[in-house]
Amino acid sequence: MRNFLIFISCYFLSISFSNANLRIQKTIVISIENHVRVRFGAEKLSKALAKLNYSAKIEQKDKLIATNNVIAIGVFSDKLFANNLPLEIKNKISVTQKEGFHIYTGKNGVLYIIGNDASGALYGCIELADQINSTHKLPTQMALSDQPEMVLRGTCIGLQKPDYLPGHDVYEYPYTPETFPWLYDKALWIKYLDMMVENRYNSLYLWNGHPFSSLLRLKDYPYAVEVDDPTLKKNEEIFQFLTQEADKRGIWVIQMFYNIIIPKPFADKHGLKTQDRNRPIIPLIADYTRKSIASFVEKYPNVGLMVALGEAMEGVGQDDIDWFTKTIIPGVKEGLKAAGIKEEPPIVLRAHDTDAPSVMKAALPFYKNLYTENKFNGEALTTNTPRGAWADLNRKLAAIGTVNISNVHILANLEPFRYGSADFIQKSVQAMNKIYGAKGLHLYPQASYWDWPYSADDVKGRLLEVDRDWIWYKEWARYSWNSQRDRAQEINYWGKELADKYGANLAGGKAILNAYEESGEISPKLLRRYGITDGNRQTLTLGMLMTQLINPYRYGVFTLMYESEAPEGEMIIEFAEKEWKKQGHIGETPVQVAREVVEHGKKAIQSINEAKSTVTKDTAEFGRLKNDIYCYDAMANFYAEKVKAALWILRYKYSNQVSDLEQALPFLQKSVNHYAELVKLTEHSYLYANSMQTKQRKIPMRGVDKTFIHWKEMLPVFTKELNHFKRSIDSLKSIKQGTVVAIVPYKAADVKVLNATESYVIAKDVQLFSDTTVKIKEVAAQLVGLKGIKLAKDKQIKTGTEIKFSTKVAVKLLIGFFNQKDPQYLAPPQLETDASANNYGQSEIKISNALVPYGFPPVNVHAYSFPAGTHTLNLGKGACLVLGFIDDKQELRIFNAGLDGRGKDIDWLFE
Repeated sequence: MRNFLIFISCYFLSISFSNANLRIQKTIVISIENHVRVRFGAEKLSKALAKLNYSAKIEQKDKLIATNNVIAIGVFSDKLFANNLPLEIKNKISVTQKEGFHIYTGKNGVLYIIGNDASGALYGCIELADQINSTHKLPTQMALSDQPEMVLRGTCIGLQKPDYLPGHDVYEYPYTPETFPWLYDKALWIKYLDMMVENRYNSLYLWNGHPFSSLLRLKDYPYAVEVDDPTLKKNEEIFQFLTQEADKRGIWVIQMFYNIIIPKPFADKHGLKTQDRNRPIIPLIADYTRKSIASFVEKYPNVGLMVALGEAMEGVGQDDIDWFTKTIIPGVKEGLKAAGIKEEPPIVLRAHDTDAPSVMKAALPFYKNLYTENKFNGEALTTNTPRGAWADLNRKLAAIGTVNISNVHILANLEPFRYGSADFIQKSVQAMNKIYGAKGLHLYPQASYWDWPYSADDVKGRLLEVDRDWIWYKEWARYSWNSQRDRAQEINYWGKELADKYGANLAGGKAILNAYEESGEISPKLLRRYGITDGNRQTLTLGMLMTQLINPYRYGVFTLMYESEAPEGEMIIEFAEKEWKKQGHIGETPVQVAREVVEHGKKAIQSINEAKSTVTKDTAEFGRLKNDIYCYDAMANFYAEKVKAALWILRYKYSNQVSDLEQALPFLQKSVNHYAELVKLTEHSYLYANSMQTKQRKIPMRGVDKTFIHWKEMLPVFTKELNHFKRSIDSLKSIKQGTVVAIVPYKAADVKVLNATESYVIAKDVQLFSDTTVKIKEVAAQLVGLKGIKLAKDKQIKTGTEIKFSTKVAVKLLIGFFNQKDPQYLAPPQLETDASANNYGQSEIKISNALVPYGFPPVNVHAYSFPAGTHTLNLGKGACLVLGFIDDKQELRIFNAGLDGRGKDIDWLFE
């Protein structure tokens, strides 16, 4: 028996040795210059060759011996290629841009992969490896040159959470294992970085409000650190690991931070707030910030910085310029000097809520390696034909002469359903190039940014977002490398990719692509024609209230979305008015979009069902994709029917005919029915719709403490809305003509104002400011009798408004904002630009067109809520009206007083 076992062992060993001898030998030669990216690329190529039964060894040499079993990889300037690089390659490389490469089979049989730089050589290796994996063979002859269209192609990860941490405000998330367990998962980082390099991304943005207090301890401010010593050590170690692994893959790590946010221990010690948008720059905070940046740059020299001047400090002004040029850039330079480094790391200036062209003009004389970054479609994806003021701003940024980066941000209208429209994405990147002049891409996760690394799918063990949304990353990467690819060929390419993913035939793969592309038109069209905002205060997939459709200005409609991030067209209220006046329509209309999204949904369902019979693998994920397509269809029908109802309801505004309301009723009923279907599709497939679950969420409902985050929570709201509408119709039928509802004025609360002596009682013909003769022309009856605070308009414009007061009960402070954009008027709270714009519940208009002064635009009233105690409210620069205090318990029904001459609203039909 023993001899038999020996015989069997020897037999199999001989087979093994025989197979080894059959393996084709290849020598991969890299230079002695030790480029980590070249070695990484060579190792990737070696693994691809191993799958084809090649035996590949990597050798470092300073001289190349030409044989047909050699693959030579390196940078054009390497000593290895000094005397034996073919002339054709020299000529090609001489005109190749940064990160470009050339793959060429020489007459001597050597296969050359030559990069213009180390990243180019790396991408050449990846290109050849991709071809090997796709064709299952090593090409015998090659002559291929390629280079990227976009200079920076990056993704981002937020070190942030769906809700606030105890004792902290928005964006304040120290790096700890309890808060971010995934941060310390090296295998997850390698998985993500490998995805990036395979897609040729070259920048990774890490978003956090104030990361420095989690990554270093300052000598002058040791108490500012927000984590304990063991955690600080872990953070330093993982950050070093991440940056080193990223560098191998040709990836810049760029750390983002907001200005001005300070860590809580620092704030507590000095009696300061961690964030105060209207706080002036003070030397203490400037010194701490400058030293934090200097220490960070010294400690992590291969890391770039992304600076958000807006939101946490008052945007658009000299403070932004001073902070950037006198605090941030000096901090970077001090860090470079301390580290003995001459090469400037990139600093990306985020154009959000700041005058970026002015800041750049002031900064470029001091620092050259600057970039700008601006949102593509706000915090959504709405159009690939941007226009208007937003396009003008992007072109202005591109004209500065540095690289402008387009940011595909948050995607509040896409989450949580899967999105993979190659057509829409390709056209979007083309627009970045042609319309904006952008040469960079900064890509957010397609969904669940605030809950990364997980998607919202209700799957045991959770799905990783990077796995679920693989096609999102792959499509944006492919077109940021080259957006000018032939459309017909792209259909075949993505058809094959999807066929391989799901084990389908090519026809099945193309059907899946068509389902992606048809459904991919629905959310962009819905938001750009019906939405309130392109910001993340609206969760489109949760629906919209009828009042939001028929009275969008009450909810602070963000008109830039309609003017710049949508094709020319009409809002619902504009369309209804033109219909009543029998005027012609312009561009994309609400009725057109209602019809189109329903058709898109129908075609998407047809395509996904065609593909179903061809799917043979990854069937669970295909089932989730199929469910998403049905969700898109249900959502499209919900909106389409509700818009039809809205148009009849708006007609009633002009006709006063109850019959018009009765026409609306069946459409509204159908809308609720379609929403009920959406609830069924999502009830057991999704944990939530929106990953940010804080008070910033406003549309369709205020999302506080993780409420109204799921469709099943919204169905009762829409059902109640329908039933209220039915009762309103019945009431109108039975109401007596000429009946008038009594108006109850607000009652002033007993509040002691600590820093203002002059006041006035609100009424007609009363003077509003202490330094002008402007008087009240018209005022809503509810405000008459309140005790306003009379301030100097000129001082408000120059220094802002500060109100100190003491109250024994909870109160609301009513502030009037002029309903017109003008530098002399204080801008109303706007969550699109200021994350703190709802800290006091103030972001929503309570009374529209509530007061009209002589010679001034109408005034909208917002309410700021305060508990009992002593408070200081700082408002930004610009004129506003302080209209007085009312008890917090007093009912403050939202309505339009109609003093702008355009008539009152009809929201009462639903409330």
